Amino acid sequence: MRQAYSVETVRTAERELMARLPEGALMQRAAAGLAAACANALAPGRGVYAARVVVLTGSGDNGGDALYAGARLARRGAGVTAVLLAPQKAHAGGLAALRAAGGRTVAPDGAEALIHRADLVLDGIVGIGGKGGLRPEAVPLAEAAHASRAVVVAVDLPSGVDADTGEVRGAAVRADMTVTFGTYKPGLLIDPAAGYAGALRLIDIGLGPGLDRVPPDLEALQHADVAALLPGPDAESDKYRRGVIGVVAGSERYPGAAVLAVAGALRAGAGAVRYVGPAAGAVLARFPETLVSAGPPRKAGRVQAWVVGPGLGDGPEACRAVDDVLASDVPVLVDADGLRLLDRAIVRSRSAGTVLTPHAGEAAALLGVAREEVEAGRLDHVRRLAAAFGATALLKGSTTLVASPEPGVQVRVNPTGTSWLATAGSGDVLSGITGSLLAAGLAPRDAASVGAYLHGLSARVAAGPVGAPIAAHDVAAALPDAWRDIRS
Repeated sequence: MRQAYSVETVRTAERELMARLPEGALMQRAAAGLAAACANALAPGRGVYAARVVVLTGSGDNGGDALYAGARLARRGAGVTAVLLAPQKAHAGGLAALRAAGGRTVAPDGAEALIHRADLVLDGIVGIGGKGGLRPEAVPLAEAAHASRAVVVAVDLPSGVDADTGEVRGAAVRADMTVTFGTYKPGLLIDPAAGYAGALRLIDIGLGPGLDRVPPDLEALQHADVAALLPGPDAESDKYRRGVIGVVAGSERYPGAAVLAVAGALRAGAGAVRYVGPAAGAVLARFPETLVSAGPPRKAGRVQAWVVGPGLGDGPEACRAVDDVLASDVPVLVDADGLRLLDRAIVRSRSAGTVLTPHAGEAAALLGVAREEVEAGRLDHVRRLAAAFGATALLKGSTTLVASPEPGVQVRVNPTGTSWLATAGSGDVLSGITGSLLAAGLAPRDAASVGAYLHGLSARVAAGPVGAPIAAHDVAAALPDAWRDIRS
């Protein structure tokens, strides 16, 4: 499992480790890993010798890491120039090491030309404690780096992004790769900041003992974690023991939403799917194994979980269906139109688990804020949503987040998302997948996390290794291949 820790936790662990090490040893560990990563990041065949490297250096330890790494590259034959944004506050030891290795220093004025000629730009402007965007004097340098042909490598995180929240409140460096030390920081895994980080490279500098005593702030499942959670049949299984999922979705106007939600449920391992709604004909034409009912949901037969909302509309029948499902004593997933029809007090009073799966616009409506606020501060708002409704919240988007209503439980970020999922109906498939996992007995947080993981991986499988346009039904069809990939 990939874990991320807050700035405060990381700094505490660093202080504890530095107290046991010779002075400067921790920074040298970081610089050695950083220099090696930079050497590997240079274009194949380019090599370090005679490579043109520009180090953008601010004050403090982050600038020191960059300067020491620059010195190591200079000793291997690179031509290294450090642009000092705060000459009086530059790390003295790092600066001396760079100059001793043959590197030179320049002022920011006119440094854009150097950046445009560089093979690699090392961003050491601001450390993990930085708040807000870049200061005005650093903005032209960041823009020049982005416009150049150089490989841009960020030190610990791209300057200008918030390490704890993933927010970007102004101009920031856009990196091709971020080399982070000791552990991941939440902002590296959450958009919009994650979109500035590029490929991530974690350098172990020995913080493990200091971090193991503290729970992470954020975690991301990986294949092994998901494989351990995936339900599977055994010798005693039948369709009812595997989980029966009820789907209340679709309308005369949107029958496809019902078809796609049922597709996701069936392909995600449900033993049986009971469908309730006006799109029974379309569902049976595509999936004749579906058990259909005219409704209401409470009369459809026994289920272990419900999915309600995709393509449901907002008429009186839809409202009654949502109320009926929420009155049940089994886990419920509410999506799409269902989110506009639910009652917060009813959700909070439920004894069984509830999962809400809004995109940013729907989350904004539920919280009474602007969509832009949700998109800018995804971590804060998914936590607020879970707390406000007493439900597990899955906030869909470029990085999907899952938050539990219980305080102190880590938010999960899904690492498998892909922009090819930006297609009509993909959310309906996700609802079916996650609902099926709820019916199989997974806890709401696990069902939402595994559902998002399978959904993203299936889209990647469907799009292929180089990427190609896909439709929502392609995502559902690729689920068995994604499932096999995880289990293997």
